[in-house]
Amino acid sequence: MKSRLSSLFILGLSLLALALTKPAPVNLYLIGDSTVKTGSGKGENGQWGWGSFLHEHFDTTRIKIHNYAIGGRSSRTFISEGRWDKVLSELKKGDYLLIQFGHNDSSPVNDTLRARGTIKGIGEEMEEIDNLITKKHEVVHSYGWYMRKYIDEAKAKGAIPIVCSPIPRNNWENGRIVRPTDSYPQWAQAVAKTNGAYFIDLYELVATEYDRTPPTLVKQQYFTPADDTHTSRPGGELNAELVARGIKSLKKCTLKKYLN
Repeated sequence: MKSRLSSLFILGLSLLALALTKPAPVNLYLIGDSTVKTGSGKGENGQWGWGSFLHEHFDTTRIKIHNYAIGGRSSRTFISEGRWDKVLSELKKGDYLLIQFGHNDSSPVNDTLRARGTIKGIGEEMEEIDNLITKKHEVVHSYGWYMRKYIDEAKAKGAIPIVCSPIPRNNWENGRIVRPTDSYPQWAQAVAKTNGAYFIDLYELVATEYDRTPPTLVKQQYFTPADDTHTSRPGGELNAELVARGIKSLKKCTLKKYLN
């Protein structure tokens, strides 16, 4: 009897030691707008962001996904509302950060509706405003300035930033999704390159998939009836699959080892 109890005690200690030495899951943080997560991420108004389905492509016993994206935010307001500070406080060495902004950055810089726009481009231009909503004085920077801030501050914490270009809207020309030549997809790529972040051209990955389907069916299958920006559940699922494909294609990016 004593021998059996002794064996069970030793086994218990071994299991405890194994639990203590087992590495904790790494973290993947997502930041962005409604095309990454709408509200609570539970399909409000039929809208689904790709971040709500990304976990389906990962081994979640080894990596934990935190979706901090929220609808309506630009690269500027995600910072000015304190949301980036929350994420930054949690980031630690070896974590990953997926960044996708752009859809709301083209809004007005200062108005009584959202006051969320950024200066177009990636330069160092700035504009001082008295924010009509917050009633506070604010210095507004370019889209590129805010994107650089995310990358640089994540890297300073030892985290690994990955920039995604924004997904395309349901906007067609000559039977293909419109490809902008000097806009947010190109600016996101330029900032990622100059500041040492990985880059996924999500715009092109999604546009290529849409091009394979007639425009009327793309609208019916992948977008909500309300507009041509917000994706439906199938649209969110498709885009999550393409994000995973983009991660898999990144050379030297260790995030791919956590994919299913």
